[in-house]
Formats: sequence, structure tokens, C-alpha cells
Amino acid sequence: MSALGTTFDTPTHPILPLAVPILCVIPARLNAARLPRKPLRLLSGEPLVRRVAQRAVDSGVADRIVVASDHREVLDAVAGLPVDGRLTSPVHRSGTERVAEIARRPEYAWAEVLLNVQGDEPFFPLEGVVGALAEVGRGRPIGTVGGYLTPSSATDVHRVKVVVDGNGRALRFARTLPASAAWRCDVAVLEHVGLYAYTRDALAHWAAAPPDAAERTESLEQMRPLALGITIGVARLGGPPPQAIDTEQDLQRAEQVLDSLSVRVG
Repeated sequence: MSALGTTFDTPTHPILPLAVPILCVIPARLNAARLPRKPLRLLSGEPLVRRVAQRAVDSGVADRIVVASDHREVLDAVAGLPVDGRLTSPVHRSGTERVAEIARRPEYAWAEVLLNVQGDEPFFPLEGVVGALAEVGRGRPIGTVGGYLTPSSATDVHRVKVVVDGNGRALRFARTLPASAAWRCDVAVLEHVGLYAYTRDALAHWAAAPPDAAERTESLEQMRPLALGITIGVARLGGPPPQAIDTEQDLQRAEQVLDSLSVRVG
């Protein structure tokens, strides 16, 4: 297992499962309730969003990368990287809606598949990106990722769970562990990772629909496509997911990971 807490590292030349143009969008809203100004918080000397963007560049997962934000400060933080910085509407309710705005712009009409790498995933797994894209490649409108659910994650409401059937399709997302008696014997409960691959049509359908009651109750945008009857395929990681950054404690743990890898800046 790697120091990032997963069984994968970033190959120099990854082999992607789709022979179609892929646009990677990193949605990065400036203010978050649990960690204000999250994209600009420093992680070992660099803004969090810059670390995510650099990892996307290094991974070679897409034909082009866009950082999409509601504030110019966030775009300034990725200046000098080979990515496009684009201002987007301040009223989006989710990262997917921000990605959809980018997808509608004429300069990105060439992209057949959109990849959403969330701006708080500095250690996002390449294995997961390839898996999410592979789910789209096998004909599923949306692909996402799940990893082994550890005991600590199982009781943490900040770690989203996904119930997956025997065919690898998402049945439900939740913050609390669903009661096992409510599901068939062939299902699994995984920790969800905030990576999505979408066909252009699925992304547009998702973003155009209003949130349903379940989405509003759980504050989970991924409930919306399930309510719309859109299949979400879930690729499995080889271990627990890497750490996303949601809280001050997450940021401190991420610092420790980078310290252990001896990659501090300055």
C-alpha cells in the first residue's frame, strides 16, 4: 500500500480506457462551510487547488484540463500551469453543475466525455480515474469510484457511502451506514470517492434537473441522477480511498502524508 493510503500510484504514461476526447474539469468553489476558502488553503506551501491541478497534469488523464471557479483568486492560484482557468457562475449548487457550465461553452464542444476531479482531492487516485472512465466505456452514462470502507470511515458522516449491486451499479448514496438488512446479499457498501466521468448527455440531464428531496436531505448531489433513473457504474479501488480535504483535521493529516513523502515546498 502506498503512502497515499491506496494501492495505486500515478504511472508516467497511463493507459486510458476510452479512445475519445476527454475534458477534465476541476470545480473549485472558494468558500465551503466546513473549511472557508478551501481551494486557497496551503498544503505544504502550495494552494490546495494548485496541488490538485498539478496532479491532474502529471497524470495525463485528459486531453485538456480546466479549473472552474466562482472567484478569480482561485484561478490566479493555478497560473503558470498548463490548464485553462475559467470563471463560472456563483450560483451553482454543486460541482457537477459547474462542470456542466464548462461543457456548454463552445470552446469545449469537442469533448465527448467529461471528467470531474473535485478540487479538494489532492491525492486523487489514477486507478479511480481510469475505472470511472472504463464504466462510461462499457456503456454506463456515469462512472464513479468506491474504495474499501474502513471502520473509522463507516462512522464518519463526512465520508460518503455508496451501496453497489453485484453488477457494479450504484443503488444508493448515504452519509450514515445503511442497515444491511435492507439490501440483498450481493450488494457491497463502499466509501465513495468524488470522481465522476459523464457522457455529455448524462451530464446535461443531471445538471438541468432540480434537486429531489433525498438530495436535499443528505446534501449529496449524486442522489439526483439515481432519482432520474440514470445508471451510475462504480469502479472499485484496490484499497481505502485517499484523503479528501473537508476539515482542518483533514488538512493536517494531508500535511503529514506529504511530510512522510518528503515533498514539502520551501
